[in-house]
Amino acid sequence: MSAVRVATFNVLSPLLADWSRRKEVIAAQLREISLDIIALQEVDVGEDREQVIADLLGPGWHVAWHSGTTPDEVGLALASRWPFGEIREHPLGVTDRASVFPWSAVVVAAVQAPQPFGTLHIAHHKPVFQFDYEYERELQAVEAARFIDEVLDGREEHVVVVGDFDASPDSASIRFWTGRQSLAGMSVSYHDAWEVLRPDDPGHTFTPDNPLVARGDMFSAAGRRIDYVLVRSAGFGPTLEVRAVDRICVDAVDGVQASDHYGVLAELTAPSRAPGVWS
Repeated sequence: MSAVRVATFNVLSPLLADWSRRKEVIAAQLREISLDIIALQEVDVGEDREQVIADLLGPGWHVAWHSGTTPDEVGLALASRWPFGEIREHPLGVTDRASVFPWSAVVVAAVQAPQPFGTLHIAHHKPVFQFDYEYERELQAVEAARFIDEVLDGREEHVVVVGDFDASPDSASIRFWTGRQSLAGMSVSYHDAWEVLRPDDPGHTFTPDNPLVARGDMFSAAGRRIDYVLVRSAGFGPTLEVRAVDRICVDAVDGVQASDHYGVLAELTAPSRAPGVWS
């Protein structure tokens, strides 16, 4: 196996925008792009939640759920073609106003991928969404990064962080993730798959150019890139290489837009040697 294809996609709550038609469009678009792992936000996590994933992705997927859901049973799921090992979750109610949101948490799942990858730790991160809550997103980023380090317990294994981060690349929380600044006495380095290959492309994933954003409750803000696939870096660079990256679920089908978000898909490969080793 030469590459693993990892994606994140916020499908928009099934309570909004004609879900019955959008679900068909989402399913058709996701099934045609040959995914291996995908983080899904705002999915129906009621009694038939396993069927919801099968309806969107097809049969045979392994799913790690965020335990927190909204009162109307909307939540988050991480789906993999390969089995999971350990699955751990850490809540991100870092302040009183952040704790109101039950799905604010990070789930770290050990995906048992084929060689040459082996164990892939996939962290599905979901901070708060409000524009004026960047303080909470900073605290949540630090909490999530510390929890990932706790899960690894010093092991040099691959980590990919995915999700709807609700923050643009120049925000403090994303600058922290990508190693551009420290927060709370901590620093990490995760390489943004989009920036690695498309540094000059804004790649907006939430934009009023999308008709569902234009119709929605956040229509007045400029377009932003807020959905990410991040690859953990050792001291000498990322442990996985980004071979391709693109947005997904962008085009409407017969006038039906899949979601108010566009997703992000990255194709990752194992380098021929570990970072820090001369050829």
